[in-house]
Amino acid sequence: MTSYDDEGTPPAAQSPQLELSESTISLPRIRSPEKAADRSTRLVSDLSLPFRRSNPSLSAIFATTSGSAPPSRSSSFINTGTPPIPQIGQSIFSPGPQERVILPQSTNNRDVILRSFVPHVAVYPSQDVEDLLAQKGYSGGLLQLIRPYGETVQGKVTIRDNTGSSKSWEDYGIRFTKLKDGLDGPRMADRKSTDIRPSSVDVVDRYFPASSARLRTGGDIPYIEDTIGKHISYAESQAPPAVEDYLTHGMTAESASPHASPFHLLYLRRLLSGIPVTPHETLSHPVACVIAISSRHPDPIEELRQMYANTTAGDQRLPQWVNPEYLRYYVLVHDEDHDDAQRSTTLFDQMKRHFGLHCHLLRIRSEQCVPSDDDCVRAPICEWLSAAEELTEIQKQESHETAEDPGPWLFDSDTASIRNFVREMVTQSIVPVMERLRDQWNDQIASRRRGLTGRFNSIAKKWSPFGSSRNASSPLGNPNNPNSNYDSLQGFYRPDAPEAIMRKLADYAFMLRDFRLAQSTYELLRTDYSNDKAWKYYAGANEMAAMTMLLNPSGLPAKIRAETVDQLLEAASYSYLARSLSPYYCLRTLAVAVELLMLQGGSGADDAARWACRITELDLTGPLGHALFAERVAAAYASRQGTGSKQWGARKRKSALWSVFATEAWLNLDRPRQAEKNLQEVFKEYDLNAKETEAFGFQGMRIMLADLADTVDMKKGDSEPFPSLDAVLARKLGHLEVAGEEPVMEKLDARSHRRSSNLVAGGSTMTDPLGVGPMPIERAGRVEDDAAQEEKLS
Repeated sequence: MTSYDDEGTPPAAQSPQLELSESTISLPRIRSPEKAADRSTRLVSDLSLPFRRSNPSLSAIFATTSGSAPPSRSSSFINTGTPPIPQIGQSIFSPGPQERVILPQSTNNRDVILRSFVPHVAVYPSQDVEDLLAQKGYSGGLLQLIRPYGETVQGKVTIRDNTGSSKSWEDYGIRFTKLKDGLDGPRMADRKSTDIRPSSVDVVDRYFPASSARLRTGGDIPYIEDTIGKHISYAESQAPPAVEDYLTHGMTAESASPHASPFHLLYLRRLLSGIPVTPHETLSHPVACVIAISSRHPDPIEELRQMYANTTAGDQRLPQWVNPEYLRYYVLVHDEDHDDAQRSTTLFDQMKRHFGLHCHLLRIRSEQCVPSDDDCVRAPICEWLSAAEELTEIQKQESHETAEDPGPWLFDSDTASIRNFVREMVTQSIVPVMERLRDQWNDQIASRRRGLTGRFNSIAKKWSPFGSSRNASSPLGNPNNPNSNYDSLQGFYRPDAPEAIMRKLADYAFMLRDFRLAQSTYELLRTDYSNDKAWKYYAGANEMAAMTMLLNPSGLPAKIRAETVDQLLEAASYSYLARSLSPYYCLRTLAVAVELLMLQGGSGADDAARWACRITELDLTGPLGHALFAERVAAAYASRQGTGSKQWGARKRKSALWSVFATEAWLNLDRPRQAEKNLQEVFKEYDLNAKETEAFGFQGMRIMLADLADTVDMKKGDSEPFPSLDAVLARKLGHLEVAGEEPVMEKLDARSHRRSSNLVAGGSTMTDPLGVGPMPIERAGRVEDDAAQEEKLS
């Protein structure tokens, strides 16, 4: 593993994590013959866990939020394709582009990353709109009604980059939130890995008392792990056919590799859900605000003016570090059952005359829909729920004992109207406004900084005391650096400062998937933030610069990746963790980098494994997250394909070793089925299903694997965990005294350059290669003989 070699120490306020190393794996010296014989005589039964019948609504939550539900237009992945493998140097340790790398769920993981950083749209309805929707059965109001439909916009969305070329995306979406959502930052629970993990009821009641805005805010790592634990328990409680369908539904032939884990994909999705609103990045700042009013209101125009004033200077005003000049989109909600259509049309025309073209007439029925209606459809469930919000929803559905799905349900006409509203707002208002602002900021601010004059002015402002001040627009500033716009006392730039506008430009370009412009802007910001000692801003710029480089469709050569991306990730992780005390953002940086590095192929798999190891070393996750990232290290090493008949450059044994670590981590969490899956991967990597003549050579590893298999069997407490490997265990993993065989020496490669084979050929004594095996039997016998001879002499 790599060590965290930057200066400073990681902060103490971190999520606890299960320590795994070679020293924690228990290695018994003797294996009981009775236990080995008992293992070969027990009957095998697949129905090891009782089948629990769950209500349909709870099943829909688990299926939709895990991504295993049948695809639909509102909640489905539409893959954009994996970028081509970059051209890298031809080497026995770096296979050429003709070698296809098997990547577990790589396409889905890339889509998750792309769909997580999308424009955020605030929802601000009037009270009459909330009353109308409560009558319809939506206690959450307008946000609950339209939120699932914004996650994937119907049809293709065409976006133009800064050079004028257009590209269409089928998986583009937005995120609907409340104006005050996300203002509370990530909070780490004060508990250790040895503590009893609280149930979802305790989590919600203790940390989220009646606060829906706090529920919709993500970033709380302990609650992410509680959510994944709920999904694992649900999957393990089903009958084996249901478990197989739950774990492998929707996977392609390549993504359904042995190392693919749907729970890691769900962990990544929950990690990127509910991004908090912070000063150092504008990815979650509102791009637009939907101001909605119903046709029932006696004076709707005046009410809309008052609501607009509330968002600029009233009780709905965002903090001063959020730019208040975002798009206002006005919506008139028309009741098809009780309101006059002619009056609503006239009122809508009046709205467009007063507020411009960014208006929409939303036609819905106020009557509550029931499953018995002919044109009734089940409302979709949000995929991008925060962990605490999903725990609350699971808790609520578990309290329903009836087998009927409580809904909510919608009429077909309402569904079509909402989809049309979302598509029109995105394609005709949000995307064009973002493109216009991106081009405007790029021409007026960023272009000047990229030229020779801009670079010279930056140097003069940094070193010359007579340089022109950059904080001319701000009465505040850094008292230690008068040429800085950064307010070190409050920890942010004002929204009209050039650095804040450029960060908004880079984030807009990233959300519009213009990665080249975003990368060049982030590179400019890194220098400014470093000069101003705005360390959290600096960490965020490094994080996004690395992400944009890895998302570039053209790919990166191995040399540039090693020289540039590694430095960016080192700077981001160190600044987030040691300087800013933000472990959530450090985990987000490294987790996303691991997935994108695996897409690079070749040596990118080694880099991905190294950064996944860094996550476990820094204690950024809890016990469950540690087990998942140990699996991810094994998957990264397994994806590295060798070349030639000898598979030079493969990482087969490293993958097996990390599968062993993951096995013990799952056993410590009392998850024997997950441990069994990883242990089966170890058997496959070490070729324990091979012919009898190809015996496994490491005696210590044989005994350790046999002990892990016994532990899995004991914790499952029902049947033999490896029914197809009984003969293998008796032949290869059984204790030597049980099998009655002589000790098996290490089977070494015949390659002459191997140092170990030269030592054996020269007559050196064979030692345990891993340092974990028991004392050889022959040596132990000699020691006993020597002891007996000494007693006789005495």
